[in-house]
Amino acid sequence: MKFRPCIDIHNGKVKQIVGGSLLDEGDFAEDNFVSEKDGDFYANLYKKAGLIGGHIILLNPAGSEYYEEDVRQACLALKAYPGGLQIGGGMNADNAAFFLEQGATHIIVTSYVFKNGAINWENLKKMVNVTGKEHLVLDLSCRKKDGRYYIVTDRWQKFTDVLLNRETLEQLSSYCSEFLIHAVDVEGKASGIEEEIAALLGDWDGIPVTYAGGVGSFEDLRKLKELGKGKVDVTIGSALDLFGGNMAFEQVLSVIGEQ
Repeated sequence: MKFRPCIDIHNGKVKQIVGGSLLDEGDFAEDNFVSEKDGDFYANLYKKAGLIGGHIILLNPAGSEYYEEDVRQACLALKAYPGGLQIGGGMNADNAAFFLEQGATHIIVTSYVFKNGAINWENLKKMVNVTGKEHLVLDLSCRKKDGRYYIVTDRWQKFTDVLLNRETLEQLSSYCSEFLIHAVDVEGKASGIEEEIAALLGDWDGIPVTYAGGVGSFEDLRKLKELGKGKVDVTIGSALDLFGGNMAFEQVLSVIGEQ
């Protein structure tokens, strides 16, 4: 298990939000924490700690009045830590090259690949043509419906018909180098992990996977390591002291480093 840090950007600010509250209408989100620091502050912190594979997520759509400021914040972070961060949020075959040129190691994509409730294979192949498999991360963020987890798109607001299961992981892993999976129903709540998702990922042997959502204590980290069989990397957002939470950044690094 490795720690993968995050920089979430919404309405031009580095934030932590309640994931399930995000709405495009009115650029609304329920905020847990709004930073007074710019993106490069966090990028420099992660660089100093030697952390790689962290992700920047742009949480406003391209048509938002805040989108350009989101991108500016992201570029500050990428320039501060070139080769250390991935980026997602509104990524497509037209803008992916720009963010790679700004210093992103990987492009993270969901909505461009999952269209009208299904996998859009044409768009997936377009992304691979731009980024190469080695620089592409598929974000399989999911929410529970009728007892099963479905991949969700458009900033976690729309359900697809694609299940998060072993078959989906196997099917998509030949097109990307990693998976990032937000458990959206607990995202930003620091109320405990989605154990079913952690167990599914732990039972699958494939490309690297990062889990995000609900980590609120060191007990949650222990549980994720156990269910994920030590193979699943972790992101901590709202619970981290950098974002107003109770889990000390340095202690997280120490605990994960000892595992």
